[in-house]
Amino acid sequence: MSESPHSRIFRDGLLDGEVCVVSGAGSGLGRETALELARLGAIVVGCGRREEPLVETAELAAGLAGSFVHAAMDIRDEEAIGFFDRVLADHGRVDVLVNNAGGQFLAPAESITPKGFRTVIELNVEGTWLMTHAAATKAFIPQGGGKVLSVTLSPHNGMPGMVHSGAARAAVENMMRTLAVEWARFGIRTCALAAGQFATETLLTKYPQVVVENLERSIPIGRAGRAEEMAWLVAYLASPAGDFVSGTTITIDGARDNWAGPWPPEAIVGESGEPVAEERRRK
Repeated sequence: MSESPHSRIFRDGLLDGEVCVVSGAGSGLGRETALELARLGAIVVGCGRREEPLVETAELAAGLAGSFVHAAMDIRDEEAIGFFDRVLADHGRVDVLVNNAGGQFLAPAESITPKGFRTVIELNVEGTWLMTHAAATKAFIPQGGGKVLSVTLSPHNGMPGMVHSGAARAAVENMMRTLAVEWARFGIRTCALAAGQFATETLLTKYPQVVVENLERSIPIGRAGRAEEMAWLVAYLASPAGDFVSGTTITIDGARDNWAGPWPPEAIVGESGEPVAEERRRK
């Protein structure tokens, strides 16, 4: 069972009966998002490539106010069409789609093969599009509304070591901006959520230890994000409080997007260690 059957932030029942689809629900941000939505009473349908992690999420969701069911699928293989048919057959509607599934690998640009680049684009861009298009055409347009929340990445000022993912996430952000205008006539809201560095198991175990150890030095508030902080943002936007939010990118990264190196820069600090300042003339 999850640590608590109740949300730490929102009132119980906030999302009672809402049907929320969460991709990548077997781990990290996707798992915590699925659990938070279920705590608030939502019917959560999770998907991911592997069955075992989804079963673990289901076990954690036992006893929560809402429910969690799941299906193993690869969002790149056009299975999204049949997946949404099954969701609608079981639940009658879909209110929110959280495009959380994605992936990349750390590598210098010159070492990335055509296959490696293509794989990241297919997962992050084509997979997001297939899920979004299926949700819209199968559920949102016929029922007169819905929300799409797509997780992307920060920083936005270039992503050395992940050029493939930076390009893919920029495409998704533009996709959300475009669809917010084009599908507004159907009552559909679309947003991108640009996640910075979160202390998920994947980050802490997948990437080189030197990267992990120096991670917080590049985050102005001095720590990595917690998975529940992303889940709370999703829950807020899924609720009526998010009904007027569309066509934008919300960056959640502890000010990492604005980081230009340590402040104050070591080369221009005063003797006391404080930033140097201009001496003003006395009037």
